[in-house]
Amino acid sequence: QVQLVESGGGLVQAGGSLRLSCAGSGRTFSSYAVGWFRQAPGKEREFVAAITWSGGSTYYTDSVKGRFTISRDSAKNTVYLQMNSLKPEDTAVYYCAADPRGDIVSYVYRRYAYGGQGTQVTVSS
Repeated sequence: QVQLVESGGGLVQAGGSLRLSCAGSGRTFSSYAVGWFRQAPGKEREFVAAITWSGGSTYYTDSVKGRFTISRDSAKNTVYLQMNSLKPEDTAVYYCAADPRGDIVSYVYRRYAYGGQGTQVTVSS
C-alpha cells in the first residue's frame, strides 16, 4: 500500500512559479512510475506529466512543455512538478498518481494504482 500526499499549491499571479511535491510512503515508492494530473472546474481530469521509476524518461502534455518540469528524489520518496510561467488556464486541482509498473507511464489517471488528495493551484491574471 502506498499513500501519496501532494503539497505546494497556492495562489500565484500569471507568469509566476510554484513547485508541487508528491510525497510517497513506503520503501517501494522509489520503484513506482508517477504521474501528475489536473482537473479544472467542470472539466475532466487531464494528464500533465509523468516520470518513470528511474527518472530516465519524462513525459509532458503539449500545453506545459517548456514550462513544467517533473523530477524525483528517491532518497526523499518525493516527486516534484516545477511549474514556471504559469497561466490562468493552469488553474486546477493537481493530483499525483503512482503505479508499481515503474517503467510504464499512462496518460489515464485510473490506470494508476494509487492517487493523492490533490492540491489547489490558482493562477490570477
